[in-house]
Amino acid sequence: MVDVADKLACFQAVTGLEDPDLCTEILQAHGWDLELAISSFTSSNQSSASTITSDSDPRDSLDPTQSASSSGLAPAPNPSIAWKLVTLPFSVISGSLGLVSGAVGLGLWAAGGVLSYSLGMIGLGQGRGGESSARLVSVSAAASEAMEFVAAFERDYPTTRPNFVGEGFMDALQRSRNSFKLLFVYLHSPDHPDSPVFCGRTLCSEAVAAFVNENFVAWGADIRASEGFKMSNSLKASRFPFCAVVMPTTNQRIALLQQVEGPTSPEEMLTMLQKVLEESSPVLVAARLDAEERRNNMRLREEQDAAYRAALEADQARERQRREEQERLEREAAEAEQKRKEEEEAHERAAREAAEKEAARARMREQKALSLGDEPEKGPSVTQVLVRFPTGERKERRFHSTATIQLVYDYVDSLGCLEVEDYSLVSNFPRVTYGRDKQSLSLKEAGLHPQASLFVELN
Repeated sequence: MVDVADKLACFQAVTGLEDPDLCTEILQAHGWDLELAISSFTSSNQSSASTITSDSDPRDSLDPTQSASSSGLAPAPNPSIAWKLVTLPFSVISGSLGLVSGAVGLGLWAAGGVLSYSLGMIGLGQGRGGESSARLVSVSAAASEAMEFVAAFERDYPTTRPNFVGEGFMDALQRSRNSFKLLFVYLHSPDHPDSPVFCGRTLCSEAVAAFVNENFVAWGADIRASEGFKMSNSLKASRFPFCAVVMPTTNQRIALLQQVEGPTSPEEMLTMLQKVLEESSPVLVAARLDAEERRNNMRLREEQDAAYRAALEADQARERQRREEQERLEREAAEAEQKRKEEEEAHERAAREAAEKEAARARMREQKALSLGDEPEKGPSVTQVLVRFPTGERKERRFHSTATIQLVYDYVDSLGCLEVEDYSLVSNFPRVTYGRDKQSLSLKEAGLHPQASLFVELN
């Protein structure tokens, strides 16, 4: 069940009210019935405060204003998209797998971000036992009718057309939820005289079909078929051709964001679809990001569990190795003592060699420092060189523009900032590596005059 905090967040998102105390008072007045409180708040000023049920006419726009007689609240701004809650027939919702249990499965979306919900409740969570939510309808009758409609539509309009899914309405709704898209619904009346013209010129126009296929999940049905007839009644389609844009809310209801009845030009259809998509896109994007965050969190937990198991196995392996080493040392004490003496001699020898090497490096640095000569004063023929080291340290020095890149290497060597001898000087913009093949170039020839910024790259 949706907890109090989620209901409060949902009510604030739907109504646009920012005062949590006021929202809490309204919800308490409606017994924490979220849908009842939303319906009461969004009822029209011209009508009495009535809840939106399956008997409500989805063609009547819902003016999202609060009845002044109930709470004295200021009216909220009207959304650009007229949204309505439509209760689906039980026969459409139910299937061989039964009704999906749980509370609110999807957040309510609406225009301009006025209607949104806690996207953590987006309905993409797992069911009991960690299994994904099952399909809401069996693949028998509903899917068969959908595939027959798709086949007939493709036969009548074989070129450009919306890619209607060959599955029942609830499966199509689930597909739109999983893909974070709205559901485009077309109810086809083959006997209506306007249907062929609408399908050929509007629905199958290149612009409309491409836009629907890219941005929506498309579902269609023949109103002579069982599910098409039931959806026609649920959406109260009075004129044909009939199109609608919907999205899930609870497991028994859908939100009707827009509907088009009667003949419509391609331009009008495209404008309507673009407006619905534009005003719903912030919530769709947020829902996608929320789902990605949940997947990332799950993957992180799996990685942490794997790391813990690996660390545990490593600790056990180290403990076994420690015991074996201790037993070996006890058995071979004399050999270990001899080995220790050899290691001490080797260490002393390595220390002597390191000292000799360091002394040689010091002499080399001193010689290269002497070869640099005095640093020239600033002038038009003097190049300012900045050298950055891997440690983040920076050194600057001026050179004559005729000085070679080899002299810059000598300068870097004389600083003693590097423990290695194999490195390269590289410029960033553009990236150029001044290796041994370019050390004879002058700074001016190399394009480093009058100012150069180089960094040390270890080879």
